[in-house]
Amino acid sequence: MIKTWLFAAPKTRVPKDLLILLAISGLYFLSLSLSNTFVNVFLWKHTKNLIDIGFYNFMIVLFQPVTFLIAGRLAKKIDRVLVLRTGISFLALFFVSVLFLGAHARQFLLLFGGLLGIGYGFYWCAFNVLTFEVTEPETRDFFNGFQGLLTALGGMVGAAAGGWLIAALSDEIGYKIIFALSLLLFGIAVFASFFLKRRPAAGEFAVMRIIGERKRNPNWNAVLNARFFQGLREGTFLFFIGILIFLTTKSEWALGKFALVESGIMLLSYYAVSHFVKPVGRKKAILAGGLLLSASVLLLFAAHGFAVFIAYAVVTAGAYPLLSVPYMSLAYDTIGKGWKAGERRVEYIVVLDLFYNAGRLLSILLFLIVAQAFDPPFIALRYFVMGIGAAPLAMSVFVRRIALTDQPREKALMQPRGIEDGESGSTV
Repeated sequence: MIKTWLFAAPKTRVPKDLLILLAISGLYFLSLSLSNTFVNVFLWKHTKNLIDIGFYNFMIVLFQPVTFLIAGRLAKKIDRVLVLRTGISFLALFFVSVLFLGAHARQFLLLFGGLLGIGYGFYWCAFNVLTFEVTEPETRDFFNGFQGLLTALGGMVGAAAGGWLIAALSDEIGYKIIFALSLLLFGIAVFASFFLKRRPAAGEFAVMRIIGERKRNPNWNAVLNARFFQGLREGTFLFFIGILIFLTTKSEWALGKFALVESGIMLLSYYAVSHFVKPVGRKKAILAGGLLLSASVLLLFAAHGFAVFIAYAVVTAGAYPLLSVPYMSLAYDTIGKGWKAGERRVEYIVVLDLFYNAGRLLSILLFLIVAQAFDPPFIALRYFVMGIGAAPLAMSVFVRRIALTDQPREKALMQPRGIEDGESGSTV
């Protein structure tokens, strides 16, 4: 199974830059899954305050789209590899800060969130653009398959190893070890980036023109609206579920096992969706995935215990690819048939990311309002989570309005991008 999907050998020689970019991607996912899975729990232990955790995540999502916008402009002015290296360096700086300032986490929450958001913004903008540039039609299946394997294995191995280390050692020592290991992995990724071929840039950055395409292109408008609702769900789910698991089990090892199961099921689900969901069935798949994701929230409040969280992980990990894979295919088909798609590929990517993070920002802002307004907040947050958990259904409403013609796409936009922060479907 893995051989036919992930290791389909390309018919032409694989360029060195493609392999280096895959190596950097693998180091990125392993590093983040090793420690970032547990950062919210680490901060919770030092603050015992959901509002503080919410503000930390709000800063991440606030700085990420702003930085993505800046990085998009830079990607058309300077070498894209420098933008990628800048992102990795900020992510490394985040772990340096946590290592040395973690004991005073409450005073530095906004700094931590800002550094992580800046790192995500620079990294993903550059990675997306470089992915377009280092792959060709003959090597894209190989790249996508191998990156899918690295993402899943990174999530499985990193989270499980991190949870085990924290559980086996004392809290402070365990956390310092996983943060130090993440810092080391990002350091190796920076070193690897020096072997990438320099890629000079040219052209103006016209992001407002692409935003304005919403008025002229109803398909693009529907894609962006759906993207917003995707972010609305994930803004809160990406950190709150992990906190719930820890509060229920009092164990980082349980959180690691949750992530292990989730990543394993998601790998199988991505395989099934990529093989069996055909273009004609994309909208039905999105609806089915949306229904399952919306219904899965009820599991969290129907009963208590770790077994319930595992059942939730199985359902969401199975459903998320059913929603996200056909949606992104529709999104890129829409972009590929849009105005000056090849020339403005950077701007299209930036705008898609802006709408996603606008949804995440609103989600966390509403979370903060609810957490502040009710004391204790958990009962009110239960109903809030149920509400935003239905956002995938809104996605299906908007994608039903997409009506693509047989007009050929521009080849530059036929390459799906990597999984960004928060887009894997993982709730931890």
